[in-house]
Amino acid sequence: MDIIKKIEQQNLKAELPQFSVGDTVKVHVKIVEGKNERIQIFEGVVLKKQNGGIGQTFTVRKISYGVGVERTFLMNSPKVEKVDIVRRGKVRRAKLNYLRDRVGKAAKVKEKRS
Repeated sequence: MDIIKKIEQQNLKAELPQFSVGDTVKVHVKIVEGKNERIQIFEGVVLKKQNGGIGQTFTVRKISYGVGVERTFLMNSPKVEKVDIVRRGKVRRAKLNYLRDRVGKAAKVKEKRS
């Protein structure tokens, strides 16, 4: 078990910011198209964070041309370049699955006052 923990510690990313459910984030993702590699930004609200350690994931939801789009990212993946926090959200739940049924202003999350 110690060998597995050592390997996990080597592959953990240290430079990711601390964000939580309800925050609006910009995820910079590496996209490979043939020989070219570029960075694409996916901006949306964090619906949930799951697991811990090396296998930690988070799901981001945005509305694109009137259609809801969700992507689940592996926190420690080499494809995730960086995560920028746009604004902090004030929520009282661990998972915001109810946002899937809402449209327009009802799908907004209140901003946390600092």
